[in-house]
Amino acid sequence: MIFRAKKVSGLTSGAFDISFASMDRIWKFDGSMTVMPSQESITKAKSKINWKNILLHKEEQTVFLKEKGMKIGFGAIGKGYAANRAKSLMQEMQGVHGGVVNASGDLITWGKSVQQEGWLINITNPKDKEVALGYLQINDLAVVTSGDYERYVVFDDIRYAHIIDPRTGYPTTGIKSVTLVCPDAELADALATSVFVLGKEKGLNLVNQLKNIECLIVTDEDEILTSENLKLNYF
Repeated sequence: MIFRAKKVSGLTSGAFDISFASMDRIWKFDGSMTVMPSQESITKAKSKINWKNILLHKEEQTVFLKEKGMKIGFGAIGKGYAANRAKSLMQEMQGVHGGVVNASGDLITWGKSVQQEGWLINITNPKDKEVALGYLQINDLAVVTSGDYERYVVFDDIRYAHIIDPRTGYPTTGIKSVTLVCPDAELADALATSVFVLGKEKGLNLVNQLKNIECLIVTDEDEILTSENLKLNYF
């Protein structure tokens, strides 16, 4: 998984980086943070972020973090990995002909749906989690939504969401939610975070260059943007 995470880092020019975890020391979104982190502390933590300094030795199955104080975390890819593994295990079960794995918002479907039109997956409205923007009709695909509306802090009337830009050390801005659709939940998980960091223009440009991968973005202004081949059905 670390090897694949580094591949995504290369693909996104560092917008995705599992060594962002060094920022966990200063940005906390569990209700315990009462003051804004200082510029000095952000700069110090950001200096430990560099996916190229995660060294893997395939034969010995080892991981080495080159810089003292580095830290890695799988918050932006781990749920997708878990969803893939759960799907793989369930596919081996006798009598199970299809299903949906929901790993806390990371969905992956396979096989036959009881509904003739396939699996119908609602897309959450970031303004109201009880209301769907619309739905997707999919088969054998993953749908992963990342949003900034559940984990955040507010300082001086400014909301800081939990998705950190590893290039700046500060939370991302401009996007409320990103939904990624692709055959692999782990990749969808990583790319959803990447689009948040890249922003709407660069994020959509990246997705439009990738085969069999689609994206839906809701901006801070509630603008809905989609990649070239995504079809969102409205109720």
